[in-house]
Amino acid sequence: MNKKGILALGLSATMLFSMVGCSSSNSGDDSSSGGNGELPKIGATVYKADDNFISSVRRELEANAKDVAELTVDDSQNDQAKQLDQIDTMIAKGAKVLAINLVDPKAASSVIEKAEAAELPVVFFNKEPDADALNSYDKAYYVGTISKESGVMQGEVIAKEWEANKDKWDKNGDGKMQYVLIKGEPGHPDAEARTEWSVKTINEKGIETEELAIDTGMWDAAKATEKMDAWLAKFGDKIEFVICNNDGMASGAIASLEKEGYLSGDKFMPVVGVDAIPEIVTLIEEGKVVGTVLNDAPNQAKAVIDLCLNLANGKDPVEGTDWKLDDNKAVRVPYVGITKDNLDQAK
Repeated sequence: MNKKGILALGLSATMLFSMVGCSSSNSGDDSSSGGNGELPKIGATVYKADDNFISSVRRELEANAKDVAELTVDDSQNDQAKQLDQIDTMIAKGAKVLAINLVDPKAASSVIEKAEAAELPVVFFNKEPDADALNSYDKAYYVGTISKESGVMQGEVIAKEWEANKDKWDKNGDGKMQYVLIKGEPGHPDAEARTEWSVKTINEKGIETEELAIDTGMWDAAKATEKMDAWLAKFGDKIEFVICNNDGMASGAIASLEKEGYLSGDKFMPVVGVDAIPEIVTLIEEGKVVGTVLNDAPNQAKAVIDLCLNLANGKDPVEGTDWKLDDNKAVRVPYVGITKDNLDQAK
């Protein structure tokens, strides 16, 4: 082949390669590229990356954003001031939309001020802002759950399992359930609702309860272990049920119980949590945990990314999706009560 032929072949190959390289890896259209061939930039924060449930949400956010968005996820390390600084940096770096898991729900107004000044949409998730704050900006939305629902479902799981095992679990035979409760962050909507509605639902099912102790574990396994250590030392077998606002704290309670010889042989104390994290699902399978409530990380993350992509492209937030906005501009992902009977739903 002569030099001209070789050159022509080389140019043809180069043009073909360039065409392949420019084709969208998203879906072949502009629906998630802002119309200019670039992936939209989503600036996201999580309140604390080592939170069991939030770490699952973060993984799912990254999976859902793959090939359709340029996603940055910052760990705010439970520091609201740090989170606000991170948001400033994301805006300065050209984010087209913000996805914010607040450290403090009361800080929503500060986030909205920054988003509005930059004319950026913002999607809050997991920690729900006050309705007034959310409604103060037409480009602010929320993805999460109904806090009360998780408490009600946890109460239903507890009531069902208590009735089925009352002869074994009512150790003093008084017909009452003596319980301890490890609460999440005081003032957090989920912590308050789960604490109130779990016990209220048990009582509404006709089961009398007696609270032996309640204290915060701040969503943290190690803190929950400390609380459970102290309560076992004080109450011992007077405790008939351990109620935890999340699975991370449930795993901490389990660690304490196992140190004292529980959950092996005939020595048992029922524990329930919320979130259906893999560790707890495994423990339910092994018979060491009674139940949990599925807090659907995959679908919550999918909803966040779906809304962000639409908003980044100037569309209605739920256009082309199965999500619905309620009157508070929120997408609600339902909870599911989980026991050994429907464990497959949590896998």
